[in-house]
Amino acid sequence: MVSPDVGGVTRARDLASRMETTIAIIDKRRPRPNVAEALHLVGDVQGKTAILVDDIIDTAGTITKAAETLLERGAKEVYACCTHPVLSGPARERLEASPLKEVVVTNTIPVAPEDRFPRMKVLTVAPLFGESIIRIHEDLSVSKLFE
Repeated sequence: MVSPDVGGVTRARDLASRMETTIAIIDKRRPRPNVAEALHLVGDVQGKTAILVDDIIDTAGTITKAAETLLERGAKEVYACCTHPVLSGPARERLEASPLKEVVVTNTIPVAPEDRFPRMKVLTVAPLFGESIIRIHEDLSVSKLFE
């Protein structure tokens, strides 16, 4: 599991723990808004399949630069996933042109048909939200859904 920035380390660590794997972190900086530069990779990805996990893909600058960095550092292939696919501006073009094997997103934000491409998979959150609402209404644990 790879966090594309320092802010997502907890998310990547939690997912790595669930999947019983290791974590890596891309240390990046933003010279200006919506522009990301990968600086360093913390962790070993040599010969491994890397899964970038992020909360939001907006313009896709961070995620595509991170994928390129991981491949340059020896990852054998790179996948990406995110919860909220904002997909503004050049996002679709960047993702489609990227070396990512697959991009998995949820439909917390509807993904317009023109923003989709063959390597994108959109997962629905409706069953999870529905079960959460039922559990809240019945005063049951919502956190049990994530164990």
